Amino acid sequence: MSQKFRTLLLRRPSLAALAVLIAACTQAPRDTGCIATVWQDAAFTVCRYPSTADTRLFLTAETGRPFAHFTVLEKALNQSGERLAFAMNGGMYHDDRRPVGLYIEGGEQIAPLQTQESPGNFGLLPNGVFFISNGRAGVMETLAYAGARLSPDFATQSGPMLVIDGALHPAFNVDGPSKKRRNGVGISADGETKIFAISEEPVNFHTFATLFRDKLQAPNALFLDGTVSKLYAPELERDDIGLPMGPIIAVVSSAQES
Repeated sequence: MSQKFRTLLLRRPSLAALAVLIAACTQAPRDTGCIATVWQDAAFTVCRYPSTADTRLFLTAETGRPFAHFTVLEKALNQSGERLAFAMNGGMYHDDRRPVGLYIEGGEQIAPLQTQESPGNFGLLPNGVFFISNGRAGVMETLAYAGARLSPDFATQSGPMLVIDGALHPAFNVDGPSKKRRNGVGISADGETKIFAISEEPVNFHTFATLFRDKLQAPNALFLDGTVSKLYAPELERDDIGLPMGPIIAVVSSAQES
C-alpha cells in the first residue's frame, strides 16, 4: 500500500477516500493477514490468523510503565529478536491504563474476573473473555469462562459480547443511535482461526456484531473497545497513532520471518 493510502487511514478518511482505499486493497479472504472489506455500506479492516499463531497480550514494559503505543512494543520485541506481526488494542482500561476486568499475561493474573453488571459497555451483560490456552485462542461469555475453570496463558475481559453461540447480544438494536469507531475479536466456527476487525468509520453495535456473525462466520465474538480503536498491520503499512492504550493483543513472529 502506498504512503498516500496509509495517511488516509490514519486520518480517518472520508467515504470517498475509503472507496478508493477499498478498491485498492480488497481481495479474497485469506488465512493470514489483513484486508479491507465492506459490510452494510460501512468500511472495515479484517485480520485473520490461525488459532495457533503466537498470540500474546502485553501491558507493562520492563520500565514498569505501560507500553501504551505500538511503536514501543515493536521496539521491545525487536530487541529480543522477535517481530511484531499484528497488534490491536486489547480491552478496556482505567485512566492509569489498568485493565477493567480479567487480565492474565504469561500465566499471571493481573486483574480479576468481573461478573457483576455495571455502567458502560463493559458491564452491559453478557460480556466475555478472549484467551489463549495451550497455544489456542478462544472467546467465551464470562460466566461460561468462569465455569470452565481454565488456566490460560493470556486473557483479557471486555464487553459486551457481540455474538454468543451464533446469537447477537440481546441489547443490540438495528437502529441503535450510538455510532463509534469499534474493534473486536471473534473465533471461527471450527476454532481454527481468530478474526480481528476494526471499523474505519462510526458504526453501531448491531452492524458490528452482524459483521462477525453473518459475514465473517464467527459464532462467538467480543467487543474490545470503541473510539480509541487502533490497528498495527505492517502489510498495510499501518501503525495507528493516538491516545495511549492499556492491554495490547499482538501476533508475534521471529525476526527472520517475513
